[in-house]
Amino acid sequence: MTDKQETFTGVKEVQSHLRLDTKKLEKWLVANVDGFTLPFAMHEFRGGQSNPTYQISTDSTKYVLRRKPPGELLPSAHAVDREYRVISALYKNSFPVPKTFAMCTDNDVIGSIFYVMEMVEGRIFWDLSLPSMSTKDRTEIYGSLVEKMALLHSLDFKKVGLRDFGKTSDYMARQIHRWTKIYRASEPEEIPLMNKLNEWLPKNIPAKDETCIIHGDFRLDNTIVDPIENKIIAVLDWELSTLGHPIGDFIYSMAPWFIPSVDEKISSLEGLDLPSLGIPTAEEYIESYCRISGRGEIENLDFYKTYTVWRLAAIYQGIIKRGLDGTAASSDAPTSTFIVKQFAERAGAYAGI
Repeated sequence: MTDKQETFTGVKEVQSHLRLDTKKLEKWLVANVDGFTLPFAMHEFRGGQSNPTYQISTDSTKYVLRRKPPGELLPSAHAVDREYRVISALYKNSFPVPKTFAMCTDNDVIGSIFYVMEMVEGRIFWDLSLPSMSTKDRTEIYGSLVEKMALLHSLDFKKVGLRDFGKTSDYMARQIHRWTKIYRASEPEEIPLMNKLNEWLPKNIPAKDETCIIHGDFRLDNTIVDPIENKIIAVLDWELSTLGHPIGDFIYSMAPWFIPSVDEKISSLEGLDLPSLGIPTAEEYIESYCRISGRGEIENLDFYKTYTVWRLAAIYQGIIKRGLDGTAASSDAPTSTFIVKQFAERAGAYAGI
């Protein structure tokens, strides 16, 4: 195992600032989760930086609890209620997500809203180079990843019950506005290049608009791979899901191909000999998505690459703020803006500014 795999795999004791009232939770679980039995044990999952996620184990079943973090939060962030809704809808329409059981909107139970879903047994790969796998395994896993993304974008959001899940126009403009606002709300120091990108992006949005269900953070380490077969059996972490532009979602999912390798905690494929590993190059991955989804090509690629890296810089800025505030889900959340500055430089290069 790599250090990253060891660091993020499995569960640990719940961190002190994320502990909750198990007596109140116990009553809620018995009343709202069909078949729930006592006693239960609770641990915190090691992986993830955003919404605290817990494993609840009974004698017969394992569940997953996802909650909003405690403390003051940025506007519209940590939308576990929207996550619960989209997962529930997709599960009913045979898209690979966990089965949901119940959601609690009463903050008095554990201190924030939360929901409970099944725990899907399988493999989560935190190191995107898949060092323990064969060339054939890597090719199959990445092939399954792009297939699931194309499948998601092919679903009719009206037919699956998500007609009002988001606005159906101007997705890129709204996302740029949103992440600019979030970035500025979590900015501990001024980064001039980020300010330039904040101005450049809304002026260069491609004219062509499309709408589908988007994940918002689709990547390999947000999926569960079957224990034996190299196919994805569950897609996780839907808090950023909405209705939006499929290309914005797809190219963002390709962030590991485009971001610099600046920290071992960052999932980057930069510098790897991808063909020898069996991992598709960026061009091959785009070609696969276009073939599966019936597209000829992806236009305005440099804009979407700029948007992808810039948006990731804004997301990391939010993680840094939570780390500085002491409310991050992970105890090793970054607190330095170095990563944000490096991402800004790469995004600026794609934009030509």
